[in-house]
Amino acid sequence: MATKELTPAAPEHHTSTGLDNTKMAMWAFLGSECLFFGSLISTYLLYRNGTADGPTSEELYDIPYTSVSSFVLLMSSLTMVLALSSAQRKDERAMRAWLLATALLGTVFIGGQIYEFTEFAHKGLGLDVSTFGSSFYVLTGFHGAHVTVGILMLLLLVGLSLFGRLGPDDARKVELIGLYWHFVDIIWIVIFTVVYLVPV
Repeated sequence: MATKELTPAAPEHHTSTGLDNTKMAMWAFLGSECLFFGSLISTYLLYRNGTADGPTSEELYDIPYTSVSSFVLLMSSLTMVLALSSAQRKDERAMRAWLLATALLGTVFIGGQIYEFTEFAHKGLGLDVSTFGSSFYVLTGFHGAHVTVGILMLLLLVGLSLFGRLGPDDARKVELIGLYWHFVDIIWIVIFTVVYLVPV
């Protein structure tokens, strides 16, 4: 019986610290992203009371709805861990299933965010209505964009696996995308706490 040839794993190149170059680069990128989101969160905290003639957060926020949406995103961290575990066990079928599950949960979160933005717009909150509206949309919108990029990367991994471009010994790519995915999940915990739970 013919066996499927798999692409061999790329050799790891280590830095003087003993860590892989690509993993160090990902950590450096995530560090810069922490600064980026830190500035956005700080801006929101400065301007969240500037509602002008627009609606206030008390009139807009639906905490139970956003809590469910947040739970969905946090559950995707679990499926991402299971995807990496499957990749390390060289179980490509299970890896693809968990990667798709992670992407699906992320898509549900994005759908919930789009619905929330639509509802807020119908209630009169726009980018140009108040500083509160501007800082809220920019902060949560950029996070949503990061989640969307993560979803695309997850689907790319699935595609690479299906076409034999992601070998059973190459779990490093899954690990790197997993680091990014866990990062956007952790950032959302901070955003959810600051934006929705901390009283004005």
